[in-house]
Parts: sequence; structure tokens; C-alpha cells
Amino acid sequence: MLVPPVLVPAPEDSPPEIEASTGAPKRSIPGRLARGIYSFCGWCFGMVSLIGGLAVISVIPIANLISLGYLLRVSGTIAHTGRLRDGFIGVRRAGQLGGIVLGIWLALWPARYLAMLRDSAVIVNPDGVGGWSVGLWMLTGVTCLHIIWALLRGGKLRHFFWPAPIRFFRWLGTPDKFNTARDAVWETAASLRLPELFWLGTRGFAGTVLWLLIPVGLMILASKIAHNAGVLVSLLGGVLLMGVLLLLPFQQVWFARENRFRALFEILPVCRLAGRAPFKFWCALTLTLVLAVPLFLLKIELTPAEITWLPALFFVVFGLPARLLTGWAMGRAAHGEPSTNFLMKWFCRLAALGLALPFVFSYVVILFFTQYISWNGTLSLLEQHAFLVPSPF
Repeated sequence: MLVPPVLVPAPEDSPPEIEASTGAPKRSIPGRLARGIYSFCGWCFGMVSLIGGLAVISVIPIANLISLGYLLRVSGTIAHTGRLRDGFIGVRRAGQLGGIVLGIWLALWPARYLAMLRDSAVIVNPDGVGGWSVGLWMLTGVTCLHIIWALLRGGKLRHFFWPAPIRFFRWLGTPDKFNTARDAVWETAASLRLPELFWLGTRGFAGTVLWLLIPVGLMILASKIAHNAGVLVSLLGGVLLMGVLLLLPFQQVWFARENRFRALFEILPVCRLAGRAPFKFWCALTLTLVLAVPLFLLKIELTPAEITWLPALFFVVFGLPARLLTGWAMGRAAHGEPSTNFLMKWFCRLAALGLALPFVFSYVVILFFTQYISWNGTLSLLEQHAFLVPSPF
């Protein structure tokens, strides 16, 4: 089956291949060790930058569908290849962008410090701050030029500490320098593949809402009914939601793997894969629900707009492992050998289903009572952060 390019990991995330020796001098053991430590630290910084970037994007309306698309792409890629390491997509690229943000922040510190001194001088002598203002404008201009030059050199963190003046004058004499810079910016923006992630997240969001609309809608409707019929409607919605929760995490992975909207509702292929690895599917479902429960506490009070990204950081941190494990479970089921023992196969299936039902039931009960503590009341039942956008509101 052909998989669309959107699910293929970016080249920078692929594991390095071991090339055959061609007579080149080998590095010493301390050199290789230092290089390995440097690469590992860079990967960790990229992972932190990636999580922070997803948290910031997830609180921006409409653009937050990009964060959902990334999580779907992660699980779909793992489900396609069967390798967990293939799910860490864009970590190196995120590290480069995170280094740019950190470098700009550090480069602006001298100008910010001078602005603080200028503000203090205004308090002491409002008529004698002309020199401070001129100095601030000059330093700001030089800083902006330094930032632009650092970006043109590649935007690595070390470029923001040393301006390399000789290289700058040589660059001024090179032909097509502005065309080269334009092409580099375009290639960097294209490598992020934001339109593809947005489109994947949009379709995943729409399909997931269709899955949740009837059961969650019944639970919301039950809160508007005063007499005993409201209890029956709520029970019906809860039972339907339990059935949806057993399938929805894996339907999302199947959709991301196939990159077809109709795949979100193809239950039979997902059930076949679940039957081949029932306990792996149970572990993935359990982790998804368990990690989602503590995050309901962050919805009790509305977060100020200035720090909305901070609770969203926890939603990404708790949601990413669940997406990784869900994709891994489906990938292992697709690439593994099915059991030939009929009795053992059905025993494992029924045992995994029996283990999953208590967790699903507990999640539905907790979800029902969160409407009484959440800021948005009954509408909070629609804020399924485990399956939709990783954001508190």
C-alpha cells in the first residue's frame, strides 16, 4: 500500500547510516564520545523546543490544528513503519528553530539593559536623557543587523555570539547573495510542511468530532433535563462513549496511516489489527486514558491569556507519549505474525477487553463529573484533549 509523502519522516530525523570505510581517518574514541554527547544534547534541546513550539501553537485558534496534525502524523508514521524511533519527527529542525529563538533573545539583552537604564534616567532627570535615547537607537540598529547577519549565516546559536566581520564583508561582494538568502528561507519554511500538518489536523479534528458528537451530545442534553429521564439519557450517552473510546484512538492512527478521511470510520481493519496484538492495544488505550485524566484539573479555572501556553505545555507532554505508544501498537500488529492458536488468540482478545473496560468506565465517570468543576461547565465535555487539540480550552 502506498503511503502519502506526508507520513514519511523528514530526512533530518532518519537514523544516520553507517557508511563503508573509504580510507578516511577515523576519529579517536574521545572525539567520537564528545561528538555523541554533543549530538545527544542537541537532540534533547530539539525535543524541548518541539514540545514548547507545539504548546504555543496549540493555544492559537485555527493554527492549533497544526499541533493536532503533528500528533496524528507521529502516530501514523510509527504505525506505517512499526519503529518507535520514526515517530520523533522534526526534532532536529525544531532544535534549529529553538536555537534561533534563544539566540535572538540573548542578542536583545544589551538593548533591553540599556533601555532599563534609560528609563531609570528619565525618572532622575527627564531633561537629560537625549544621549541615552540616541545610544539606545544606535544599539538597537546594530543588534538588528547582527541578528539578520546571524540568520543569513545559518542561524546557529554560535552565530549570535560572534559577528564574523571579515566574512560579512566577503559576503557583501558575492553575487546573488539575496537570492540565496531568499531560497534558504523558502526551503526552511517548506521543510516544516505546515500546510500538510494543518490539513491532516483539520480532517482528523472533523472526523473525531463526528465520533464524539452523539455520545457527548447525549451527556450534555441530559444535564438540561430535570426529571429522571435525564439519568437514562446520560447513561445511554456514557455507554455509547465507552464504545467510542475503545476504538477512537486507533481509528485516528489508522486515518493518519492511510491519510484518507474515510479511514476514520473503517472499523473492520482496526478490529483485525487489535485482534492480532490485543495486549499492546490495551496498553496504548490505558496510557491514553490515564494520562488524560490529570489534565482535567487544569481546566478548573480559566488561564490568563498571557500564560495560556504554560498549561498547554503539560497537555503536549502528557499527550505525546500516548500518541507514540498507540502508533507503536498498531505498527507492531501490522508487521507482526498473527497467532495460529485459535483458543489462545480469543482468550487474549477477551482478556484484553476485560482489562480495558474498567479503565474506559472510570474515564467516562470522571469525564461526567468534570462538567461540575470545569470553567466551561457542560461544554467542557466537548473538550476532549486526549483526542482533539492538546490545549486546556
